[in-house]
Amino acid sequence: MADSADVGKAVPTEQRQGWGQFLKSIASFSGDLSSLTAPSFILSPVSLTEYPSYWGEHPDLFAACATGKDDVEQMVNVLRWFIGTLKGQYTARNTSMGSEKKPLNPILGELFLGSWPDKNGRGETNLVSEQVSHHPPITAYSLINEKAKVTLEGHSGQKTSFSGGSINVKQVGHAVLRVPSADGKGETLYLITLPHLQIEGLIWGSPYIELGGTSHICSSSGYLATINYSGKGYFSGKPHSFKATISPSSKASHPMYSIEGDWSGSSKFKGSSPEGGKDAAFWDASSDREEVSVKPIEEQQPMESRKVWQKTAEGIKTQNYDAASKDKSRIENEQRQKRKDEQAKGTPHQLEYFVHVDDDKEYADLAAKFGGHPAHEEAFRRKPRVH
Repeated sequence: MADSADVGKAVPTEQRQGWGQFLKSIASFSGDLSSLTAPSFILSPVSLTEYPSYWGEHPDLFAACATGKDDVEQMVNVLRWFIGTLKGQYTARNTSMGSEKKPLNPILGELFLGSWPDKNGRGETNLVSEQVSHHPPITAYSLINEKAKVTLEGHSGQKTSFSGGSINVKQVGHAVLRVPSADGKGETLYLITLPHLQIEGLIWGSPYIELGGTSHICSSSGYLATINYSGKGYFSGKPHSFKATISPSSKASHPMYSIEGDWSGSSKFKGSSPEGGKDAAFWDASSDREEVSVKPIEEQQPMESRKVWQKTAEGIKTQNYDAASKDKSRIENEQRQKRKDEQAKGTPHQLEYFVHVDDDKEYADLAAKFGGHPAHEEAFRRKPRVH
């Protein structure tokens, strides 16, 4: 156990008492920590509704998911894109703030709209993200590259608990990637499940994320990628480590290819690669990420994320935490009143871009191939926008 003088040592001196109080509150809190109000000095100026943009920060890799001379090589390309998304999603998103911060909880109906422009003929990739539920919090998203004919649809939520000095985050949800099949005669679907997170470094006030457990990518063409994550423990281990295999989904214990390394650094094939080389490079996470492009705030719709949280974000960035807290409270109080008014009038909130799917057969069929649990999932599909 750290000495009390060390608690929050990475936190500015004037905030250390508040940090200590926050740690005590989460240690004694029962239930999902996402419902716990956090002090503004540990908040990120970014809403969770923006987080699906991390799927698209390597648009060349995203477009390349449609390539490959056969189904196996296409799965290799999909796995490379997925591993390429992890650094942005889990280690690089708050580098300017020194450590991991708690994202802002989106309001119901909040939107994030962005794109990655066409470069080198790959086509433009467009993102639509919408907060489709507040209790429980769920974000639905869609990324589309029409030229490459690659589409990602998904939804995510978090169930958060505290134990052993760490915050444990179970990511609830999945994504489905759709690409032209390798033989050009149809469409291949890839079901993508999400890793679990552990937020470490709390006692010192310098939180960081490690990934844990296992996630899968299962294709309708009959192949399965299994990714096992491990991190640096108290006494041993390397941070951000993973080992992945690609195998027939009917023979998961008979891998055709194995990859291992650091998902925030470099990774390589263990043994042969599709090109026949031995221990060839798989992915280098030092490759530049392309940040999503969005309209200036003054041109955004009232429900777009950066417009909704503009004043709160400014307060956090300038360390005017009193102003940030007041604006955050204003938004939350307005939302509570809006829900009460809707209930009184019998006019529930209507989603703009997505519809709820009660029976997601695509998910159920693919999840069954590796022992998934379709009964525990919700699903959303994007609804074409009426202009």
